[in-house]
Amino acid sequence: MELRMSQKERDRLKVMASLNEGQQKQKTAARQLGLSTRQVKRLLRRYRVDGDAGLVHRSRGRRSNRKLPDELRQKVLACIRREYVDFRPTFATEKLFERDGLAVSHETVRQWMMAEGLWRGRPRRETHRQWRERRECFGEMVQMDGSPHAWFEGRSPAEPVLLTLIDDATGRRMQRFYEYEGTEPALDLLGRWLRQYGRMVDIYADKAGHLKVNRALTGAEARAGREAETQVTRALRELGIGYIPANSPQAKGRVERSHEVDQDRLVKELRLEGISTLEAANRYLEETYTPHCNRRFAVAAASKVDAHRGLIGYDLKAILSVQEERVVANDYTIQYQRQKWQIERQSLGGGLRHSRVLVEKRLDGTVKLRFKGRYLKAHRIVVKPVSTSAASGRGRAATGSGLRPAPSAARPQSYKPPADHPWRKYKQKGTVLLCGKGDISTLR
Repeated sequence: MELRMSQKERDRLKVMASLNEGQQKQKTAARQLGLSTRQVKRLLRRYRVDGDAGLVHRSRGRRSNRKLPDELRQKVLACIRREYVDFRPTFATEKLFERDGLAVSHETVRQWMMAEGLWRGRPRRETHRQWRERRECFGEMVQMDGSPHAWFEGRSPAEPVLLTLIDDATGRRMQRFYEYEGTEPALDLLGRWLRQYGRMVDIYADKAGHLKVNRALTGAEARAGREAETQVTRALRELGIGYIPANSPQAKGRVERSHEVDQDRLVKELRLEGISTLEAANRYLEETYTPHCNRRFAVAAASKVDAHRGLIGYDLKAILSVQEERVVANDYTIQYQRQKWQIERQSLGGGLRHSRVLVEKRLDGTVKLRFKGRYLKAHRIVVKPVSTSAASGRGRAATGSGLRPAPSAARPQSYKPPADHPWRKYKQKGTVLLCGKGDISTLR
């Protein structure tokens, strides 16, 4: 008969053998085994009756009373193969309970998936990172980053970018999908956070092009004595919010880890919901996914103090806009994005002509002109395009009347007069003098 014993049971066997032969006392054996004297007496009786087998654990080889039935295991594995084959064990456990009503622990699901070859744990890489403690107050520092990914898994012709704001102290997040990662999406998401919570103390983000620039100063920046800045950092400065540039993705690890969770969970949530449009995805984020993540992953801050500050005195629509300078022409117009804007008469004032006005392109698409702290009334001038046929017609009419036609795309710029043109005749007959209406005299 083959008898399998653990190392602990083999150690007990040696002590029990010496105790049975009377080489040591029960009190000494109890101290060596870390057991009570009563338990040593029980083990000695079993050893004398059953021999070495008396020291083997009696539950070995027996079915556990807590073992789940095989029917449940097969049902869980069938659901995983059908819908959750690429899910991680913890996420698969949640979906099994929410959608299929199967309550199993995530460790059990992990063991079953590993046994069936549906999951293979990834080894942890040994990397050294200096640990940074969380900020103490909610709103003391908020991390911001974007995540381009195949969120719709090819169900849409264009894949959006997920932009995330996450508080460092609590892990509370705000997320939204955008067509691209840039200035206007960053300003839009920042405005949503400001309106809900207030002004944070610092923004911790990477050195993307819409946040960090490496260029020469503009005229306005040089006159104000400021460093080169983007539209986003300019808005942060006007709001009194600090910008901390991260030197590596690992530095802002909290938002990077949230991207890792989203690229696993959110992709599959969107697949299960059948979402393939930007509007539906943002609605699902706002109503379902982000509140669930905040309940699940957010923690309490070390301090009960909310570091957010109020918005009284700040015009968010103006601050969170794309601002550029333009010069006012003699006719009180400016050129902006290939369009001409006319400043209305009631807004005219001294020193406006040839001066620089600030153009604000706001997130809602409206354009505002500001000069020395006041807004000017202006409207866009709609210039009707001139068709090629109309221009050619005017050119032919001008040619028939003997006048020089206007240049057009269908005719060369240089104009050659015909042989019977008066400009050519006067060289033959002399100089033409216009003496009166309808009278022409020639000097010989």
